[in-house]
Amino acid sequence: MSTLRFNFRADKPDKFSKCPLELIYQVSGQRKYFQLKGTKLNSINWDAVQQLAVYLPPVKAKKTLPTDLSKTLDSVILMETEVETINSYISKIKADVRDIEVRFELDKIPYSASMVIDALKSSVSIKTKKEEHKSYLFDFIDKYIEDHSVSREAGSLTVYRSVKNHLQAYQAETKHKVRFETIDYSFFQRFQTFLINRTKTDAQGNISPLLNNTTIAKALSTLKTFLSYARKNGIKVNDSYRSFSIKREKLEVIALTESDLSALLNMDLTNNKRLDQVRDIFCFSCASGLRISDMQQLKREHIKRDEINLMVKKTKTELTIPLNEITAAILNKYKEHHKPLPLISSQKLNIYIKELCKEAHIDEPIEIVRFRGTKRETTTYPKYELIHLHTGRKTFCTLSLEKGMSAEQVMSISGHTDYKSFKRYVDVTEKLKKVVMIKAWGAPVSKMAII
Repeated sequence: MSTLRFNFRADKPDKFSKCPLELIYQVSGQRKYFQLKGTKLNSINWDAVQQLAVYLPPVKAKKTLPTDLSKTLDSVILMETEVETINSYISKIKADVRDIEVRFELDKIPYSASMVIDALKSSVSIKTKKEEHKSYLFDFIDKYIEDHSVSREAGSLTVYRSVKNHLQAYQAETKHKVRFETIDYSFFQRFQTFLINRTKTDAQGNISPLLNNTTIAKALSTLKTFLSYARKNGIKVNDSYRSFSIKREKLEVIALTESDLSALLNMDLTNNKRLDQVRDIFCFSCASGLRISDMQQLKREHIKRDEINLMVKKTKTELTIPLNEITAAILNKYKEHHKPLPLISSQKLNIYIKELCKEAHIDEPIEIVRFRGTKRETTTYPKYELIHLHTGRKTFCTLSLEKGMSAEQVMSISGHTDYKSFKRYVDVTEKLKKVVMIKAWGAPVSKMAII
């Protein structure tokens, strides 16, 4: 009759006091040992009586472990998935040993402890952890990006790569493994502090903060998105992260005013074909709300009579945009061309748009306020330096509201589906209040003194 048990090798600790398990197999008075590779664990995660690995919550583990080990808790204790994996491996070893014995018995071959262990070594398939993307956030991010590479714009996935880089930097500096099960409320606090304290060094050796609060809020929000996606895919996630509140600062909406747009439209660019075409592209965006990605995919077949009908590249939704005086005139200008608009690369457009707006004297000083942690930083720019392709879309939303269109009407044309993100356009101008008041109640006949 054979016996087998698993022994915790307390005499072989690593730097985190984690020790391997070994199988002790005995038959006919002979005893052989077989080390279970990849099964290192701390004594608090081993139940010698039950012969199983056990999970201990981090809070309880911290109270049990010596002070020096509790400081590196993530590297010392086992996560629930690791406990399940080790126990599955133990069960497999037991089943494999029994199968080997049965084969010897069926073949009527007397077997020794050495023969069983030798057969076990050649047959066992060691796998002590599940797929890495279910244990480590980095692998899951790669999987997320791969899974969404077809349905999402490449540019929109860059934020996910940035979050991965920040998490890798955090793990390298803190020596704490980043895993789904350890990302809880306190992790978000530590990670936020880490991001606030990240610095960069310029060519002159000057050190400055790497990220502002707006960028940090975006990174934390993206991480929450990952955790939610992971839960939907059956990965165990510590739900306490949900209670972490991300503070988002109100950003400035840089948009053209009515006079700015008129200045561009009235410029004489007869002798500057390059800026003339750039003006048409930019003003088309200002008057239609189209993103550059949708202007780039615009074809003649999308333009039917007095409207544009196309599938929005970013959101994959159908959009109908009525033509107006400005957009119709621009399309008519290029009616003999193969494409509706004389588009060039986005990089060049952004450079030329600033040049164009500078020529149009759109140079009102604009103060930009950003926070890095609790430090307030202000920088003043001439307005043209802050104008880029996406300013056209912002201009459309802002001016449409000022002209009296309702938020719902503007959203249906611009393709915004989330009022929360659109609301900043509603809040941006006091002029809107006057417009809707006059539209509802009529304009005052004359100036009157109010007593």
